[in-house]
Amino acid sequence: MTSGHPTFDHTVQEANIWLKAVAEQLHFEERRYAYSALRATLHALRDRLTPESAVHFGAQLPMVVRGLYYEGWRIAGKPREDHTVNEFCDHVASELPPKFPMDALTVARGVFAVIFKELDPGETAKIIDQWPVSLRSLWPEIARRS
Repeated sequence: MTSGHPTFDHTVQEANIWLKAVAEQLHFEERRYAYSALRATLHALRDRLTPESAVHFGAQLPMVVRGLYYEGWRIAGKPREDHTVNEFCDHVASELPPKFPMDALTVARGVFAVIFKELDPGETAKIIDQWPVSLRSLWPEIARRS
């Protein structure tokens, strides 16, 4: 806790819950890896959405995680046209630090499992429904409606 304003204390606590969930999902001992995995996947997700959908999705995130999500965002040229799992994972990999100890496919699937668990399933389903069918396989099976 920051021992500051209760709103900030709460949002820092929420961000730590998310980092812990990502670390557990991906079996990371170090939270820095969970942070990098969450950041990379959120950026790739954000860039694959239309700007309107990206903003709507971002509003669902806890404040600190939302800041991470929007970090460095350039609205021009969005959404990216990643149509295959490999293209999407290449985007995730490009956001990960060099020599990251896990492949981008595992990272994306793990982070999407956490997102589905932490956010309203209906809101997550709206995002998944906008994606090409080929990319929906990155989300947990229970999250996919079609």
